Amino acid sequence: MSVHRPQRPQGRRFIRPALRMAFLPFSPPLIGEEEIAEVVDTLRSGWISTGPKTKLFEAEFAQFVGAPAALGVNSCTAALHLALLCHGIGPGDEVITTPMTFCATANVIEHVGATLVLADIEPDTLNIGPAQVETAITPRTRAIIPVHYAGHPVDMVPLCDLAARHGLHIIEDAAHALPAHYRGEMIGRGAHLTAFSFYATKNITTAEGGMLVGDPALIEEAQVLSLHGMNRDAWQRYGKGASWHYDVMCPGWKYNMTDIQASLGMWQLRKLPGFHQRRREVVQAYNEAFADHEALELPVTRPDVEHAWHLYPIRIRPEALREGRDHIIEELATRNIGTSVHFIPIHLHPYYREKYGFQPGDFPVAYSNYLRLISLPLNAGMTDGDVDDVIAAVLDILDQHGA
Repeated sequence: MSVHRPQRPQGRRFIRPALRMAFLPFSPPLIGEEEIAEVVDTLRSGWISTGPKTKLFEAEFAQFVGAPAALGVNSCTAALHLALLCHGIGPGDEVITTPMTFCATANVIEHVGATLVLADIEPDTLNIGPAQVETAITPRTRAIIPVHYAGHPVDMVPLCDLAARHGLHIIEDAAHALPAHYRGEMIGRGAHLTAFSFYATKNITTAEGGMLVGDPALIEEAQVLSLHGMNRDAWQRYGKGASWHYDVMCPGWKYNMTDIQASLGMWQLRKLPGFHQRRREVVQAYNEAFADHEALELPVTRPDVEHAWHLYPIRIRPEALREGRDHIIEELATRNIGTSVHFIPIHLHPYYREKYGFQPGDFPVAYSNYLRLISLPLNAGMTDGDVDDVIAAVLDILDQHGA
């Protein structure tokens, strides 16, 4: 990658770069002709719901991450909900997770009637802290949901040790974590249940969709729950020579993936190594341009992991700037640079704040870092010019507002 990285000249103001003519979205999908052709083939096949392509995608995904079994569903949220149901978690149980996550992680705990318990995060990776989890465990705790924030794996060994000592289930929220590795193994390889997201902004996409991987017996149970509680799906009932008869084993949900979604996912998965390499190149350019800048704290990568780089979250240092985080985001928008903030911590949202009586300072690491976070554009479709524009805009804004 030969990206020109604008630098701030020493001793004088940085020359303002030219304004981008077109808006640079934060994280658009990258869909190629192969995906389009596969979707068209599905539309012409006469079978567009859950069928042969969904099964193929499940098999290819399980092989890619090294999972013992996989189930395609319509969202990562559905995968997390099914995981809780498969472990029998419900009213009277407590589930520990991180405040630094999207609301879906917490919402599914509410959906099963369990009690949400939050544990604060580590200041470097912004992942849930094992020490904080340990202090949150009570006799009612049944499960821990670690979230691999931004694509950096959680420190799983101490969490697994905690779970083993206390008889707890672990359900991994890997919405950001494809294709992350922890201690040489890809996230999703273990037997415990792990949920992936294929939302439009993710490292691969099926527009909407997700995958639940893990122990084959649990995945088989999740498959029944994912389609009305029926013991046979439509593909088995409506194919040539199939029987119309089915039994409802439980009052399930409608969470199945379609062959249209799987048509996208199959090709996206095959392209993932190239997508990941491009993300790494963009990250390298950002790291080199922003290294040692007095106003920025950059994302970290611990030595025992391979980062998936779903997000590139920078943290501003307020003491080095005359303007706050929100003003910087607004200025980037005026320069046609799309950004986001990941995340508004769970305990700040009105529903959770009011139900559990949370205060902003209850999880001080999550709260203080949230106030400083900006997620810069990061996706496999970024050109060298796009990367240059982001770097130039960020450096110029910091130069304009430096203290």
